[in-house]
Amino acid sequence: MKKLAIIGAGSMAEAFISGILENSLIDRKNVWVTNNSNAQKLKKLGDTYGICTTYDLNELFAGADIVILSMKPKDAATAIQSIREYLTEQMLVVSVLAGVSMSTIETLARLPIAIVRAMPNTSAAVGKSATAVAVNERVTPHQIELMKNLFGTVGLTTFVEEEQLDAVTGLSGSGPAYIYYLIEAMEKSAVEVGLDKEMASELIVQTLIGAAEMVKNSTKSSEQLRRDVTSPGGTTEAGVKVLEEHQVQQAFISCIKAATAQSKKMGAALREQLEVTEPTS
Repeated sequence: MKKLAIIGAGSMAEAFISGILENSLIDRKNVWVTNNSNAQKLKKLGDTYGICTTYDLNELFAGADIVILSMKPKDAATAIQSIREYLTEQMLVVSVLAGVSMSTIETLARLPIAIVRAMPNTSAAVGKSATAVAVNERVTPHQIELMKNLFGTVGLTTFVEEEQLDAVTGLSGSGPAYIYYLIEAMEKSAVEVGLDKEMASELIVQTLIGAAEMVKNSTKSSEQLRRDVTSPGGTTEAGVKVLEEHQVQQAFISCIKAATAQSKKMGAALREQLEVTEPTS
């Protein structure tokens, strides 16, 4: 990468900046960021990481070979329309916008351009994201390697077909929130059974880390691992029976399906908006 231009200065953009610099993927003087209007946030990023910030789009895009779209999905149309005159066919556009298809980005850009669409999650902030990446036909093998390196700085990277990204959004894109929700419940239950909340939180976090490592390193399925620790008549069986009575497993399945459907809905809404803002004539 020669120069990286990031549009949007939220938590995901900051996670990328941190990972890229920590792994020495690009010199900090070649990382440029802008946002819509939050000058205070932009200044904080510049001061914290020693990167370049600007509202001058000529300065932002001059010499840039990779452009990351990291604004809120609802702002995608306005943002891409505002920068499209600065985009060139030599640039690689990387989108982390949930529900915004590569064809939508190309329509907004009014330019045949190499596009990478990725779905990381907020665990990128600690280098533990599970990121799915899709590319269009204009992305070169060299650019794919760059993407492996880029997203590798914030966690695990898997390449998928674009039509799978809505499902990935519902599963791992929104996934951390489901786990936080579970932790909330475990913390509340710990207090109700007489444990100190701070001590319980440490136990809960380590339990989750340990369980994840077991699934990652064992040749057994998650179902079999569960069965292995569920002794007949024991405490685990008593707990699992309550989860089954409340259909917790089915609730998680419905949760992921709902998030997947919402990702598709968001993409469809933006495409519908395009029919008004981008007439084909």
